[in-house]
Amino acid sequence: MSAPLPTRRDELFRYADLAALTPLWPPQAERIAVEAGGARTLSIVIDGDAAIARNLDIVVGDDAELDVRLLSLGRAYGRLQLKAALGKGARFTFGAAQLAGNAQSLEVVTTVIHEQADAVSRQIVRSVAGAGATVNYLGKVLVAKGADGTDGEQSVRAMLLDRTATANAKPELEIHADDVKCAHGCAVGELDAAALFYMAARGLPPEAAKRLMLQAFVAEAFVGAEDEAVLLNQAIAALEAML
Repeated sequence: MSAPLPTRRDELFRYADLAALTPLWPPQAERIAVEAGGARTLSIVIDGDAAIARNLDIVVGDDAELDVRLLSLGRAYGRLQLKAALGKGARFTFGAAQLAGNAQSLEVVTTVIHEQADAVSRQIVRSVAGAGATVNYLGKVLVAKGADGTDGEQSVRAMLLDRTATANAKPELEIHADDVKCAHGCAVGELDAAALFYMAARGLPPEAAKRLMLQAFVAEAFVGAEDEAVLLNQAIAALEAML
């Protein structure tokens, strides 16, 4: 029996394009496990003309490491949802860039659970939305009781290239332990007009200045990735098509 379709009352689907999600429902869970002491990297590129919804169910064992990077730039609806459970001393990195244009809708939904002590998680999400496009991010860091020594961070920023573009963001911390270090930051805005003026005053054409600023913005999601250069080159090509 298939799972019932979600509604906007379901927190994980608060901003989802339910009409686009309906023919993809339910996305089968993709299980990823990193054994204790192990290390793994994973790069995901959502591209093409077809709508895509993926659901990752992740377990990172004690003292294990997992680095996940996402580049979402498909020309239709794209959704990545992941849940990551972290063991003692585990390290989890998630870097994502969403580049949406032509009235498309892209979204990332994450739940990172610090189940045991001394785990570290880092989430960096950078989104760019063009005319009529929507970019969404919902992310929770849950620190379980007894998970002392947790170190969790979320950095979420979205850039709007047009007044018809939309960005929705909701980073969240839920903490049930005392000795933890957790932080999140979120910002939605446009390209810095003062910075563009500064670059233009020094001879850089406005379009070139705009491209450089967007490239630097998106690059933050891929710093330290195993295939950082490959992902960034794909992102730059997508940005060129948007501008």
